[in-house]
Amino acid sequence: MAGYEFIKEKTVCFTGHRPEKLPEGGADHARITKVLKSLIYKEVIDSINEGYDCFITGLARGIDLWAGEIVMSEIAAGRNIKLVAAAPYRSHGANFMGYDRWLLGNIMLKADHIEYVSENYHKFCMKQRNEFMVNNSSRLIAVVSDWKSGTGQTIRMAQKQGLDTRIINALEMAEITANTEFAADYIHY
Repeated sequence: MAGYEFIKEKTVCFTGHRPEKLPEGGADHARITKVLKSLIYKEVIDSINEGYDCFITGLARGIDLWAGEIVMSEIAAGRNIKLVAAAPYRSHGANFMGYDRWLLGNIMLKADHIEYVSENYHKFCMKQRNEFMVNNSSRLIAVVSDWKSGTGQTIRMAQKQGLDTRIINALEMAEITANTEFAADYIHY
């Protein structure tokens, strides 16, 4: 599917951690996971309402796959938006298991375009994938708990390039969700 044309001004990309780097390990049953997914959902809906119509997921376990799932749910609901899958290398995800493997396959199957940033794995392919996403977007939706990470690097790259950067601080949200009454206000997805 070479030659996909991005309208940068209408394109959003995502960055975030894998589940094990998120509060409570990103466990599906954890309140913080539900809150984080709800906040990603809110940012996606806000972006659609502001005229963004293309969303790029980097296909990593955790935030990237969750964001892709949210975009697919909006497409299934009739939203006129597109989903782009940015794979760091062609065999990316071959070691995924369970729901992560199924979700990756579903995103790859339903994506409007798949961009293979590299043919094979190499130590810079994840960074190159992140550069590809930032270079083709005008907004970044980020979920971060560790700024000394690929996620932190992607946020800094996006800010340096002037992207509208929407940051969800997972550690702050974990503190807020410790208050059960307040946490209920954030769970929508």
